[in-house]
Amino acid sequence: MKPVDPGLLRASRPARRHLAATGVLAVLAATVIVAQAVLLARAITRGVDGAGLHALTPTLLALAAVLFVRALIDGAFDAVGRFGATRVMSDLRGQLAQHLLLRRPGIEGRERTGQLAALAVQGIDAVEPYFARFLPQLALATTVPIAVLVWVVPRDWISALIMVITLPMIPFFMALVGWATQERTERRWRTLSLLSAHFLDVVRGLPTLRAHVRADAHGEQLAAVGEQYRVETMGTLRMAFLSALVLELVAMISTALIAGAIGVRLAQGKLGLEDGLLVLLLTPELYMPLRQVGAQFHASADGLETAMALRTALEQPPAVVERPVADRTTAEPDPSWQTIAFEGVSFTYPGRDTEVVHSVDFTIEPKLTTALVGPSGAGKTTLAALALRLADPTSGVVRCGGTDLRELAVGDWRSQCAYLPQRARLYSGTVAENLRMGRADATDDELWDALLGAAAAELVSELPNGLATVIGEGGRGLSAGEAQRIAIARAFVRDARLLVLDEPSAHLDEESAAAIDSALDRLRRGRTTLLIVHRPAMAARADHIVRIGDGMLVGAEA
Repeated sequence: MKPVDPGLLRASRPARRHLAATGVLAVLAATVIVAQAVLLARAITRGVDGAGLHALTPTLLALAAVLFVRALIDGAFDAVGRFGATRVMSDLRGQLAQHLLLRRPGIEGRERTGQLAALAVQGIDAVEPYFARFLPQLALATTVPIAVLVWVVPRDWISALIMVITLPMIPFFMALVGWATQERTERRWRTLSLLSAHFLDVVRGLPTLRAHVRADAHGEQLAAVGEQYRVETMGTLRMAFLSALVLELVAMISTALIAGAIGVRLAQGKLGLEDGLLVLLLTPELYMPLRQVGAQFHASADGLETAMALRTALEQPPAVVERPVADRTTAEPDPSWQTIAFEGVSFTYPGRDTEVVHSVDFTIEPKLTTALVGPSGAGKTTLAALALRLADPTSGVVRCGGTDLRELAVGDWRSQCAYLPQRARLYSGTVAENLRMGRADATDDELWDALLGAAAAELVSELPNGLATVIGEGGRGLSAGEAQRIAIARAFVRDARLLVLDEPSAHLDEESAAAIDSALDRLRRGRTTLLIVHRPAMAARADHIVRIGDGMLVGAEA
């Protein structure tokens, strides 16, 4: 396990800046530490020789100034560490969110959300002590011993020799501890990811688990994983305490050897008092940074384990490639009046060998509704993701008005689209906030107009605070049909040129489905629409029908 992860530094500009600032402060701190020891040894020696306060005043004032500067540097270390760690954590979370939302939005839903959530929250939190405490101590452990040895060698080569012999023992034992704890740290991180994934799955599926009387069984499973995490954490803590004891013992024995050698030579008159005091004062400073590095080592282990997991996530191949601005076409196609054509489109999800869709050809005509019909797993949702450019085809081309979608800026194309899945995705916040996710600058009147179109105005008006009513994550507090109507209203607010509807009424009762279908008819009117269909009644409302089976085109009809 490397103390500094080059991949993390390459991935984060704030991390590089933080390391550079820490290095500068470490050089200043090493200089001040040596200056403090020199002035203190000089003041004590002159005092022993009988110098008065007047003669010692310049040295004492210089010492006070050095102590003040050292205090400032220590404060700067803490401030730079915390500020730098905060910026690095923010940057890494931003990169992860951008990677998942912009570059792999059609892919990550098939991976374990709980593991990604653990990485984004607890995982990146583990980076904070690594940057705030471990890296500053590592910088000091690199610069202070060099400064101390440079100053001690010409004055007491015997003590310098003892330092050179004993100093590597601390990093040696740290390396042994690192090898012993690396596997335990990895197991601890895997257990935490598993616990987060289980917990998220249980919370999301709690109604289903209760309906099937499986809540207690999953509760026991969560308890077992939690106990495993406790065992791994306590094992890591035991190793941390033992390693700290070993490092303290090595530093204490080394200091005692140097002090004994100095005492013997002082008694024999082979070493001057000022030089002896100087070496004695510098010896604890020599070992202190290395001891602190050892004390913070386990923080670095968690941080580096997170860094490796984060780098693995960020290095996943993008589902959508954003081309440089200079390489993009100047034409901006408009799906409201130009045809969208799938030409020999195939797609394979990363990590799989078989294609989900294979050599599919069909068109989505402007201002008309094209229905994709086929059994579950036929590739309909994948084709919808390709139309939204949530992923790019493995082979073949998706064009709009003759323009390859890969030639366009991702954000520009998606800004023309609206997507409505089978189950509404609502977020914790007010009704108005959920609706304005469609268009941030929408007025209240426009929100009410959208609610009227979605047959949800009466629903919202009956809520305690109307548009200001807070709804829970996933639409808690609303029925499935009510949440779906809010989602349809959000699509009205967006006023998109291309609608992709994954049959939002598929999992509703007959009465709710009829109301949703009527709202969808109003939403689709005059808009280019791709409709994923399971029910024959809904397919009959489409202008064109494209049949898909086993990822291939089966047939098309008007």
